[in-house]
Amino acid sequence: MKLLFDENLSPKLPNHLSDLFLNSLHVRDVGMTATIDPIVWDYAKDNDLMIVSKDADMHDLSLVFGNPPKVIWLRLGNCSTLQVENLLRRDFNAIRSFYEDENLSLLSLS
Repeated sequence: MKLLFDENLSPKLPNHLSDLFLNSLHVRDVGMTATIDPIVWDYAKDNDLMIVSKDADMHDLSLVFGNPPKVIWLRLGNCSTLQVENLLRRDFNAIRSFYEDENLSLLSLS
C-alpha cells in the first residue's frame, strides 16, 4: 500500500509512516507542488498510489470517477502532523481493508 500525500499535508509524513506505508510519497517528492488536482489524480492512478488528502476536491473526484485511484479523505480540520500520523496509524487496519476492496473508492477518516 503506497500513499500519495496531497499538498495540504506535511511532506514529512511519508518518512514518518514508512514502517506501515513503504515507498509512499508526497506530491513535492515528484515535483507536483501547486499542481491541479486532476494531474495529481492521474499520477496516483498511473503509479498505483492511494491519495491522502484533506481537500474536498479529491473527495469529489472520487465520487465522480471512482477508483483507481482510491482516496483517503482526512476530516481533521486544523491539526498537527503528529495528529495526522496518529490517525493513519490508528486506522491502519481500516486502510488495509479499504485498499483490498476493489469496489470502494473513498475512505473518510476523522
